[in-house]
Amino acid sequence: MSETDKDVPNLEFSEKYTDEHARAYFHKHMDGFWRNLSNKREISIARKALKLAGHPRTVLDLPSGTGRFWSMLAEDEGRKLYAADYNQSMLNVALEERPREITRRIETFQASAFDIPKPDNFVECIFSMRLLHHIGEREDRMKMLREFHRVTSDTVVVSLWVDGNYKARKRARLEQHRRHKKYQNRFVQPRESIEAEMREAGFEIVDHVDFLKYYAMWRIYVLRKK
Repeated sequence: MSETDKDVPNLEFSEKYTDEHARAYFHKHMDGFWRNLSNKREISIARKALKLAGHPRTVLDLPSGTGRFWSMLAEDEGRKLYAADYNQSMLNVALEERPREITRRIETFQASAFDIPKPDNFVECIFSMRLLHHIGEREDRMKMLREFHRVTSDTVVVSLWVDGNYKARKRARLEQHRRHKKYQNRFVQPRESIEAEMREAGFEIVDHVDFLKYYAMWRIYVLRKK
């Protein structure tokens, strides 16, 4: 990590992954009919988002986790792929478990999304799934979005939870009974406020893709650097 690590926000969930935990995470998305179905749907809308981003030729998958999206990202044979995660165990499991014909095309490195050890305009697209919904503080979200703005030369594809759907309303009712909890690591963002933050960070919103419109919280935004 770089000298600026002291300024990197501490996300408690990111510290927990040993190799054993990472391997369990790898298998989780393939466990059972509904998770398999959900996984296929999420990969499908991510593929659509990349199309909206203009089929970028270089992509940084951050956080890559255990490489759940690598096969989809590698469908374009001419695409150069990079993958990074805060936790080295995630990368280790991804490189061990994913097909060799995929992993040999991917350059991996350990990094925080708040402090990416790469130069300005490093890749055409940053592909960031299942991170932003863990970040509850506006200051931290802005730090991440501005770092993405620095490192991408063109677009960002990012997923998060948004309001305005059945699942978000249901979760809001549930959270009313959880106010005693000291720790929360998943947050639903009001669409207007998160879109304002994206613009403030220097992006224009190209489009968005919903996991299941009016029902599910997951939304993928496609952002273009101004």
